[in-house]
Amino acid sequence: MVSYESVVDTVAELFMKAETELPEDIISALEDAYENEDSDMAKSQLHTILENIEIARKRKLPMCQDTGIPIVFLEIGRDVKLDFDIKKAIVEGVKIATREVPLRPNAVHPLTRENPGTNIGDGIPDIVCELMEGDAIKITAVPKGAGSENMSRLRMFNPSQVDEVKRFIVETVRLAGGKPCPPIIVGVGIGGSFDKSARLAKKAVFRELGKPSEYEEELLKAVNSLGIGPMGLGGKTTALAVNVEMAYCHTASLPVAVNIQCWASRRASAILR
Repeated sequence: MVSYESVVDTVAELFMKAETELPEDIISALEDAYENEDSDMAKSQLHTILENIEIARKRKLPMCQDTGIPIVFLEIGRDVKLDFDIKKAIVEGVKIATREVPLRPNAVHPLTRENPGTNIGDGIPDIVCELMEGDAIKITAVPKGAGSENMSRLRMFNPSQVDEVKRFIVETVRLAGGKPCPPIIVGVGIGGSFDKSARLAKKAVFRELGKPSEYEEELLKAVNSLGIGPMGLGGKTTALAVNVEMAYCHTASLPVAVNIQCWASRRASAILR
């Protein structure tokens, strides 16, 4: 049975794993990029990234000094019975991870910039909850760094501007340049409402890589044609993937959000029953 203690322990463990072990699909994509690069400089940057990933895994150290802001995705089965405050349990898990991983205390008040030192504050950790079928809870920890997050954009298009959507996505990557530590993953949310499009983009950016749609392949080709390359120093691989999530929207609007993720696309999941 899912308990307060099991959620606390799982959240702390997932942030430890996410910070120190990159998922296999991301590593595989980086290795493919290394093999396909022609530029010596690009290959050198990718080799250093891969070496950094391996050192972090072996030494159980965060792979980046920016350990991100804590985001937790919850998928809760409709047959699960919770007799405790799961939000409180997640908060406690983040506090433990902040002390023990350790995580850099990144969460601050937006205006005063006051830092409690715990990665806990109003609205943080950011907990995104989705109801699913079944009797289990899936918890996914996704620490999100600021360097890539700051390069994200959202625009409310007119319905007549459908043809401009691709241009906006590619332009967002071009404007970001080397700042988000490429090769990046581009998460795109199209449709819904103002906030829904941003949530779709966040969901897309942490989706497991593989089996892109024709639309996603077109976008990836266009993004990589920019030649920004690993760490912005030129090369064939500016992005490892462009993931797109869509939702129906109002007939009078067309929201499009682009969320950028650096090469350290950190995520870790566990299922509790």
